[in-house]
Amino acid sequence: MTAITFDTLKFVETLKASGFDEPQARGMAAAIQDVQNSNLDEVATRQDLEMVKIELKRDIKELELRISAEIAPLKWGMAVCVGGVIALILKSFFPH
Repeated sequence: MTAITFDTLKFVETLKASGFDEPQARGMAAAIQDVQNSNLDEVATRQDLEMVKIELKRDIKELELRISAEIAPLKWGMAVCVGGVIALILKSFFPH
């Protein structure tokens, strides 16, 4: 997993420059760093998203193949039915 960098020294210096004392600034920096570290397990990385994308593409392809395999007999059955209807129509127009 990729680490998110947090410059605690710069953060502390910024807080001190805006009126915080040293212990308050260090406490805030430590708290923010703890929050960041605790939430890293819930963050999806680009690699995670790429893996999901690949899996979804594979699943969609498998679904397409299954649907095609299930539709093929239906297409042939429909062709036979249409052929039968055409034969009946032709027979009605051209009796023996």
